[in-house]
This record gives sequence, C-alpha cells and structure tokens, in this order.
Amino acid sequence: MTLQTVILAAGMGSRLGRSLPKPLTELNDGRSIMQQQHDNIRAAFGKRARITTVVGYRAEAIVEAFPRVDYVYNDRYDQTNTSKSLLRALTATGKGGVLWMNGDVVFDPRVLGRATHLIENDQSFVTVNTAKVSDEEVKYTVDAEGFIKELSKTVRGGIGEAVGINYISSADKKAFISQLGRVDDQDYFERGLELAIVENGVRLQPLDISDLYAVEVDFAEDLERANLFV
Repeated sequence: MTLQTVILAAGMGSRLGRSLPKPLTELNDGRSIMQQQHDNIRAAFGKRARITTVVGYRAEAIVEAFPRVDYVYNDRYDQTNTSKSLLRALTATGKGGVLWMNGDVVFDPRVLGRATHLIENDQSFVTVNTAKVSDEEVKYTVDAEGFIKELSKTVRGGIGEAVGINYISSADKKAFISQLGRVDDQDYFERGLELAIVENGVRLQPLDISDLYAVEVDFAEDLERANLFV
C-alpha cells in the first residue's frame, strides 16, 4: 500500500517574522524546510509515497513551489489551529494509516527510518524527545504499559516533548477523526489524540528520537539551531 503522508502548512507563522509561509523558509543548505521534509519522505518511503499538504496562508506560494503533490485548503486558517487542518487532511486520505508532520519541523532523515517498522505494523505513534522538557512545548506522560497517557502543553511532570511527527493507524483513524471534529477550533491536534486515548482506547507508542535532531522552527533562534544540522 502507498504510504499516505500529510504536511500541515496552513498557518501564518507570524512569530518567525517572514512574509512567506514558514515551510518555505530557506535553510543554510539552500533547501526550504518543506523541501527537506519532501526529501526525507522520499528517501524513507520512495517516490510513490503520497504527500498531501494542508495550505491556507499564501497557499499559492506553496503550490507553486511544490506543484506535484496533493493539496487540501483550510479556508479558516486564520481562525483555526492544527486540529482542524489535520481533520481536513485525514478525511481526504482514504482508509489507510497516515503519517503526518508539522510543516515547520526540520529533522534528521533517520527519524523516518526509525519509524518504518511501526508504520509497517500499522502501529500509531508519536515521536518524542526525552532529552529536554520545555514549558512551552507539547509534553507527554505514559501509562503502566508505556503508551502515551497525556499529551499537551499543560502536562505536569512530562517525561519528554512531542516532536511533531506522528502516525495514526488505519484501525485508530476513524476514532481520531471523530475526536478532531469535536475539539475547539483553537485546539492543537494533540487534544484529539488525548480524547481518542481516553474515550476510544487508542494506544499511541512514544518513539524516542532523542539522539537525532528535530527542530520545530517558531523563532529566529530555532532557525539558527536547525541550520547547525543541515
């Protein structure tokens, strides 16, 4: 089966202070953030991997830069958060499992290689970094069996941070879509995952990539850090 991947790129990314959509930000190696993501996806899963990108703010700039992928348009990009962008994408990707990522994550190509066995087993997962736990990031805890229990920016006693690269299995997808439809417009997609865990028994495995780089570029200093790796 062809792997379905989704890139969330509808937001304005105003904190970085650029006029273009944040995924088009150029890295030191000459590629944009989104080009690095495409290259990593193709390297791990081949040219047949299907990429669906959710666009909103200055959508035409992204479509022009990457004309050969599928697109979903979030016309309420300035009023909604990642939960509603992901909801639109998941409903457009059929019945199979979906790998998705935030459009501002610069990451080591080996991250997806490490995830391959979980995707092949159709096991839902969240990539995590246990090397640091910052107050402003999405944090997580685990249950007695080691699966994700809590997942949000307000988690107390978090044992690590979510990286922004995740997979929902074909078995868990329907429940997740339903929960994304319920959450508030300003909720992050992690809220839908939390509800699916509590109310639908979804089991999300934390995939530790602490030894690899993954930088979510929100501010200029994040971009500087990402450029140390590429």
